[in-house]
Amino acid sequence: MRFNIREDSGAMLDVFGTYFVNHGASEKTAGILSAIAITFVLVLICFLIHIILKKIVLRVVAKIIRNDKLSWDDAFLDHRLLQRAILVVPGIIFYSAATVYENNELIEVIRRISSTYVLIVLLFVISSLLDTIDDIYGTKPVSKVRPIKGFLQVVKIVSFIIIAILIIATLIGQSPVILLSSIGALAAVFSFVFKDSILGFIAGIQLTANDMLRIGDWIEMSKYGADGNVIEITLNTVKVQNFDKTIVTIPAYSLISDSFKNWRGMEQFGGRRIKRCFYIDVNSICFCTTEMIEKFKKVQYLKEYIDEKEKEIEEYNRENNIDTSLVINGRRMTNIGTFRAYLQNYIYNHPGIDKDKPLLVRLLEPGEHGVPMEIYAFTKNTEWVNYERVQSDIFDHIFAVAGEFGLKIFQNPSGNDIRNINMYKGRKQE
Repeated sequence: MRFNIREDSGAMLDVFGTYFVNHGASEKTAGILSAIAITFVLVLICFLIHIILKKIVLRVVAKIIRNDKLSWDDAFLDHRLLQRAILVVPGIIFYSAATVYENNELIEVIRRISSTYVLIVLLFVISSLLDTIDDIYGTKPVSKVRPIKGFLQVVKIVSFIIIAILIIATLIGQSPVILLSSIGALAAVFSFVFKDSILGFIAGIQLTANDMLRIGDWIEMSKYGADGNVIEITLNTVKVQNFDKTIVTIPAYSLISDSFKNWRGMEQFGGRRIKRCFYIDVNSICFCTTEMIEKFKKVQYLKEYIDEKEKEIEEYNRENNIDTSLVINGRRMTNIGTFRAYLQNYIYNHPGIDKDKPLLVRLLEPGEHGVPMEIYAFTKNTEWVNYERVQSDIFDHIFAVAGEFGLKIFQNPSGNDIRNINMYKGRKQE
């Protein structure tokens, strides 16, 4: 590649060329040094412009956006759209200033590199723009009914493919149309040979774009026997280490086509849910007697409840002129209702339960096994061992204390129960 200093050269090239020649450089050396000096000046200009745009203009714009009354425009900053957009300036400057170089080959190389740089930046700008549109649209009520995330992902993939083709065409100096026709002829072969890789690649994009999976996530996918933490995500597979330390390999596209459970939301929420039933024998449910009420008043978690409930029931029966001589008339406390109130207070005061999250003790629809009573609460700790310890501690207490309320926990008759019945019948006959 030959550099010459001519009289019709650009002013900047002449100035540098003359300077280097006057200081003893040969004409060829002066040309090379001039090109290097011009490149340095252009880099310096780009750097200064970038600093001005980033430190001054962008900060002013960001301050205006953050302080205005609109909330949707914050998405432009959250997804770094403006920060990425200003990166296109150096590429435009180098492309426009390429004519200051005298050599046509060098001009062509600089313009190709500049164009490639601009296209790469444009790739990230489009990605940020589509994410911003999705965020802004997500603030509208219509987004719950007609989401556009899938459509934007298709647009993003198509944009990436088009820009990738333009980049390749720019680097090799060929028309994108010719490149497309060449690729089209091989598309069928590639799609057959690399089917799994293509499916895995598309699945990887979807998993990443939707933030469906991360390294360290606890996922559960019974179809593949997976119940553990994700340790590796590759082009075609996702590796899951189960809690028994076995490793399961799942095809990446299966995580898109099939359903799986990700426990990340539970960990981010900061509490793990307890949702479990036990069954009360219907035959053990009754109204509370005076002796039972006096006994319950001595229970720490029931004293306040009993006092309030007695006043409430007494007031209701008096206002409605209820004849309380019959137990069936009016309102009365029941052992199962009092037991439910006791469990509510007991669980609320349990050190392992998060008091700021929903907590409920409720009765479900009765069935053949009796009356289901469900415990619904959240533990403070999401770790499996601690969660099981808290849950077991609560139900240990429930099974032990139910008898104090005259209630029986239902279970199907065991062989020992049947044997005792037969022995009782035998003694009775004797």
